[in-house]
Amino acid sequence: MKDRSKVIFGNELGAGAYRKALKGKKKYQKKYGDDSAANYPVKLRKNSCLYEPLGVMDIRVAEGEGDNAFDTEKGIIVGNIRMGFGHYRISIAMASAAHALGYTPYWMDLNSYSETTCTKVIGAQNDLYSLGSRLSQKLWLFNKLVWEPLNYEGFRQLSYNSGDQKNAELMAPVFKNIPKELPLIGTHVWPAQAALHAGMKYVVNAIPDNWPMALHLSEGAVHLIQTHQSYMGYRILNGMQKKKVLRPMPADSLCYTGHYIDHELVSNIERDCELRLARKESGKPMRFLMTIGGAGAQQELFAAVIKHLIPAIRAKKAALYINVGDYKKVWDALRREVPALNSLSKTHFGNWSDTTAFCEQAIEGEVEGVHAFWHEDIFEAVYCTNLLMRSSDVLLTKPSELAFYPIPKLFLKRIGGHEKWGAIHSAEIGDGTLECEDVPHTLQMVDLFLKEDSLLREMCGAIVTNKSIGVYDGAYKAVEIAMGLKNR
Repeated sequence: MKDRSKVIFGNELGAGAYRKALKGKKKYQKKYGDDSAANYPVKLRKNSCLYEPLGVMDIRVAEGEGDNAFDTEKGIIVGNIRMGFGHYRISIAMASAAHALGYTPYWMDLNSYSETTCTKVIGAQNDLYSLGSRLSQKLWLFNKLVWEPLNYEGFRQLSYNSGDQKNAELMAPVFKNIPKELPLIGTHVWPAQAALHAGMKYVVNAIPDNWPMALHLSEGAVHLIQTHQSYMGYRILNGMQKKKVLRPMPADSLCYTGHYIDHELVSNIERDCELRLARKESGKPMRFLMTIGGAGAQQELFAAVIKHLIPAIRAKKAALYINVGDYKKVWDALRREVPALNSLSKTHFGNWSDTTAFCEQAIEGEVEGVHAFWHEDIFEAVYCTNLLMRSSDVLLTKPSELAFYPIPKLFLKRIGGHEKWGAIHSAEIGDGTLECEDVPHTLQMVDLFLKEDSLLREMCGAIVTNKSIGVYDGAYKAVEIAMGLKNR
């Protein structure tokens, strides 16, 4: 196998970049060990949250529990890592589409195998990214001088991909006993890179966001792109080696798919939009959904919006869902900041049956006040937002992976420069607002949704139109492409 840290799609990297990549790998080897000779056993078990609705089976490595009978005809691996909530959410969309198309989704989280070098390396980088996300929201100068440039231009460079490719070699051992003929969809680049280094035959790399970055390249895989703008940027590797014109990616190494969305959401778009408009016309409380991701950032912004909504909630003009994921301390902080939450809120904490029952009845039923959700289980914490979307009228979110979901969206300030392109894309296709870069503009947009019906009506119309032309079919196409690789 050629060394993908030296040459990327025919573009040679300088000797300095390669030496840096080697040095980074050696640093991790020294700190976390080298288990390339290990022979980790592999077992399957039903996912406690996602097996019942989506048929998801977990791939466990270095554990003795469960079964090991992979379905090599109908099985498909969703390779991911927990880094915030975004990559898990995209993975759920892929699993949902696979299940709907009659396949068996296998969940392989490279950040969940505690005794492996793979997980230790990923965990260290995840901790740094989460810290950076939080600091960027608290320290203006850090955000301007470090975080925005890193996320916008640093991750864009081929030299960054060179280092990732070397680190991914340390992640390959967990694939040793995985059947190599199973197709794999990586919803983060590291599982895709590691799978190729391990000799997996059919690898698809589902790229998130809408800003082309070399960070997401995994040569040898088919790269899936959610937007036409991003597709063109990846095709020519635009700006990925300063001002140099690079060799383009081969045409068969990337494919535009549309947005990665759950089957349950796509198949109900028309009905859910119809119910949103009916609630608005009848004067029922407008339902706002706030979801706080794994980094736990933006608490102050959420508190400001909640305070602003309290009068409308009391007047039954608005209702509010707050999902704090698996971060109960975030809810505790919000209650201290907004004391009115203590009397207005009904909590759905740690009881998945209660949460799913509420989500189901809320689609056609009545909702008032504030409903808060917290679940210790990571799958429940992430999937809760997906279930709440169907009965929500407006999603308040930073423009990350949720920017692509078929629900009217109010975009909060980004965390990282790359995210702004998600809001731009959403505004252009009509299913979301512009990015609101400060609190006053955020509150202005909240009031527009509350006091007028034009924004909601236009966005619902755009969502239905977008569905008709396949904008939200990316997860289905990802599964079809991955399974189709076996027949090439």
